[in-house]
Amino acid sequence: MGRCPRKDVLAGLMVAITALPLALGLGAASGLGPQAGLASAVVAGGLAALLGGSNLQVSGPTGVLTVVIAPVVHRFGARGALTVGLMAGLLVIALALSRVSGCLRYLPAPVVKGFTIGSAAVIILQQIPPGLGIAVRPRGTVIEAAVRSIAHPNWVAVALCSAVVVARLVGGRLLPNVPSALVAVVGGTVLVRVVGLSLPRIGHVPSSLPYPSLGFLDFRSMPVLLPSAVTVAAVVALEALITAAAADAMSDGEPHDGDRELFGQGVANLAAPLFGGLAATGTVVRTASNVRQGACSRLAALVHAVALGVLAFTAAPLVATVPVCALAGVLIATATRMVDVRSLRALARADRGQAAVVAVTAVVTLAFGLVAAVTAGLVLAAGLALRAVVRSACVRREPDGRSFAVYRVEGPLLFASAARLLRPLMRCQTGVVVLRMARVTAVDATGILALRDTVAALAKRGTLVLVCGISDQHLPPMDALGVLDELRTTGRLFTTDAEADAFARAELDLPRVGSSSRAEPHYP
Repeated sequence: MGRCPRKDVLAGLMVAITALPLALGLGAASGLGPQAGLASAVVAGGLAALLGGSNLQVSGPTGVLTVVIAPVVHRFGARGALTVGLMAGLLVIALALSRVSGCLRYLPAPVVKGFTIGSAAVIILQQIPPGLGIAVRPRGTVIEAAVRSIAHPNWVAVALCSAVVVARLVGGRLLPNVPSALVAVVGGTVLVRVVGLSLPRIGHVPSSLPYPSLGFLDFRSMPVLLPSAVTVAAVVALEALITAAAADAMSDGEPHDGDRELFGQGVANLAAPLFGGLAATGTVVRTASNVRQGACSRLAALVHAVALGVLAFTAAPLVATVPVCALAGVLIATATRMVDVRSLRALARADRGQAAVVAVTAVVTLAFGLVAAVTAGLVLAAGLALRAVVRSACVRREPDGRSFAVYRVEGPLLFASAARLLRPLMRCQTGVVVLRMARVTAVDATGILALRDTVAALAKRGTLVLVCGISDQHLPPMDALGVLDELRTTGRLFTTDAEADAFARAELDLPRVGSSSRAEPHYP
């Protein structure tokens, strides 16, 4: 399968060791339990590697999906969340068969960054209660957890959580080839057991995957769960394609196939709930680690899935004793690493408007969730893009020296720019105006009608308006709105600038450049 199987096997083993505490923590954070994270990493990770369109991407549960799934677990229980995963798998397969992977890549980068930041904030807030040593999360807010912790502080839990965070962040930079998070979790677990400290722990972890069963699912609630499934499918598709593109950028291998990648992710999410697994997609953390370890093919991701299952289920008794606060530290550190501070600073320096898109998307994610965040981010990004387009439009008056005025329209003639663009024409005091439109890049109904009204207003003042250079693609909509009829009838519509200038000179009885004959109008 791979050109360098030894490198693939070693890379897969290292990624599995790194991903084990992350899978446990994400499963616990979702509300489905650590075993759901393991099932997701093993089943979904293996199927996505086998059927997906990227040779280097590694799939599994992610922090963003956990943020989406946790409210479903709270409201509908485990069966509802697993049903959402199954429905999302079907939707992602439909996206793959529709060949829409190219369209999904056009989501603005600031929207993706803002959603990632918002999701990281949600994960950190969710992990504060277990990081403080509170066994049962308060139903309300993090503030309640902080108040309870102040009243009854658990310094051992806080210290262990902080140690794991430091090990994950600092150790990952200083010793990138050492699974620092796993070392910290295992070391903390052993220390707690040796000293005999009392901390909330993961509890029972099954020593094998359950047999696939439809009994995990809640088919009756499917109509109510559909919006959540659409959200999960959107996250799966976007994260998978973004991570696959990142893997391509980090390596010199074969570029990924977007539609095949979506198909593999769809099948993976279709199968994972049958084993009690959490929804999954491509993950930046695992994929980047896979590439750094020298992986050459999809064999590495397959080895990761198999090795993760063996590691987890052969050590199930030890896994059950892992303190919850240690996994909270893993997730807090992982969420912190989701935020690329350097790229955010560069974005803020380059364009404040794009930085605003990031901020709005992040805040809306934190307050209302993915769908509202992406909608708000897209609306703001579209508004900023429209503003940039409008600002690029202008009307330039050609240098004087003629007895008639020449204006050149440049850029889009749209609803947002038409009134501003055509206003200078109304201030013109000459008897003849030549309007050159060869550099108009786009038109809409509002812009066309504004042009018609401007020409009519100038005509009422006795000003003769000559229009030239309209491109072939803009002629049909202008004809449909009846703007060109009168211009054609009166011979004031021309193909080239020279024809319009010659006609203007003839109207004013001026000498024609290069000829003494009167110009004839040309109707496009």
